Amino acid sequence: MSSTGVVPRILHAELSEYRRQLRDAREDAARLVEGLTDAQFNWSPAPGRWSIAECLDHLNNGWRVLPKLDHKIASASEKGMRGEGPYRHPLLGRLYVRFVEPPPKIRVRAPKAYVPKPDQPLAAVAPRFLELQDEIIRRVLAADGLDLGEIRMSSPISRRFRMSLGQWFAFLAAHERRHLWQAWQVRKHPDFPGGQAGN
Repeated sequence: MSSTGVVPRILHAELSEYRRQLRDAREDAARLVEGLTDAQFNWSPAPGRWSIAECLDHLNNGWRVLPKLDHKIASASEKGMRGEGPYRHPLLGRLYVRFVEPPPKIRVRAPKAYVPKPDQPLAAVAPRFLELQDEIIRRVLAADGLDLGEIRMSSPISRRFRMSLGQWFAFLAAHERRHLWQAWQVRKHPDFPGGQAGN
């Protein structure tokens, strides 16, 4: 029981897993940047290769998805789109989530609007990513009780591409794992300034 005397609701198993993955990403990112200088944070292994800073700055574009999640969750709640699962998610969405998991099978260029900025201070980029995890988790909690498979949301990049609400949570977590893995490869690089660091 909470301090307010209200018995907390048990989060649906699927949402509970998304929350765990987002918390894991938060902890992994904190380990990744621990002890880094701005120079190390912005170091790149080669021209055209992203630095740790660029990997995290790219992931910070996840903030753009939050208003769409808020709208979908609020709209679905008003329409009574509720369900207890198990939820049926579209095949294309399942394949796409699997595609973004690390290590990358195929490398694709980030859309122009999502290309990260170079040379950014750690103190600006990293805390924003950590805060993003808390914000996504708030949406996960707000979606509890909704039909995660029936509610569909289009991509901010293309309205033609739609995934279920559950798949959006899964995609955000998988996309973060992909680029955190990429960032760890930078930190483990033999030429990384100040020496290598293990995961």
